[in-house]
Amino acid sequence: MDSGEPYSSTAPRPAGSTVTMKAFLGLITAFVIAQLIGTALLGLYLYMKVDKLGDEITLQDDFVFLRRLQKCRKPQDADATLLDCAKILGSFQDLLQVQTNKVPLESLPAKQTGDKRQAASIHLAGLKDSKRVLQWNKAVYAPMDDVFSYQDGKLKVAKGGRYYIYSQVAFCAKPELHVPFSLYVYLHLPSESDRLLLKGVGTHGPSDDLCGLQSIHLGRAAELQEGHVIFVNVTDSSRVNYDHGNTYFGMFELS
Repeated sequence: MDSGEPYSSTAPRPAGSTVTMKAFLGLITAFVIAQLIGTALLGLYLYMKVDKLGDEITLQDDFVFLRRLQKCRKPQDADATLLDCAKILGSFQDLLQVQTNKVPLESLPAKQTGDKRQAASIHLAGLKDSKRVLQWNKAVYAPMDDVFSYQDGKLKVAKGGRYYIYSQVAFCAKPELHVPFSLYVYLHLPSESDRLLLKGVGTHGPSDDLCGLQSIHLGRAAELQEGHVIFVNVTDSSRVNYDHGNTYFGMFELS
């Protein structure tokens, strides 16, 4: 008997079955995620454990090496042991060489580089004399390197380079003289006329003292060649004051 309604071959799925399936899939997904997280944490733990174990093994190896080295360093122990002390000591020397090569050259003390050299210098004190070219004596506790040689008031350099030249002359500035006092530093060239490097001029002072002591100080850098000669002269050497520390002359090598 036909009721007039279409026939369906599939019956509707119960709602409870769908909820159960979703819950099961969610549980499976959570379990997989937990497994992945647990595997990752386990891997990290094993990696850290292996790394720590490697450090312990390295420390143990270092300790064993040091013990062997200590035995080989003692003659009485080296004779009684079966260790190859020549090989152990050679390895230790190689290790020291490698570590030394890693140290930057600029961090080593100057005495270890072998290339550090003290700059040459000389300092002379005024010596009373009637000559116009001032005469000098080696100052107390002052350096005088082999780069320089002194004769008759003149300094000769045996090594070309850049030098700083300086001089100070103390003099009596009597008001009644009315004559300027001048200081000159010259470069003496055998085949040419002397070249003026420095010049200073002092005038008479208002002091009522018998001397009216004043001073002129000069200094400059100059490029000198081997054999060049430097000397100092003044307009009136009788006015020069030679008391300790007042009049001096010197030079030093610039790096």
